[in-house]
Amino acid sequence: MSYTCISVAQAKELQEQGAVVVDIRDADSFNAGHMPKAIHLDNYSLPDFLANADLDKPTIVVCYHGHSSQSAAAYLHGQGFEHLYSMDGGFEYWRQLFPEAVVAQ
Repeated sequence: MSYTCISVAQAKELQEQGAVVVDIRDADSFNAGHMPKAIHLDNYSLPDFLANADLDKPTIVVCYHGHSSQSAAAYLHGQGFEHLYSMDGGFEYWRQLFPEAVVAQ
């Protein structure tokens, strides 16, 4: 498999160890709340992200519920990323477990 599905708790631990978090939800949802230091990734920001990304750094892909992030993780693997993770349960589950770790724009 080109990516690994991980729990919200595993994602929190990886992020605390320096993993990059990319959030593929729509801009309004991202601005209303996201994981600390998350990067909003959409069709407009994708080229710059790919041009500047560290392909060897662990990267966690986050969506609403953990489904779309799997396709996005597979796509990023095709772009050369080596250590990819899709967060099961998505941001909505993160918000339930770690409400203190939600950042709004």
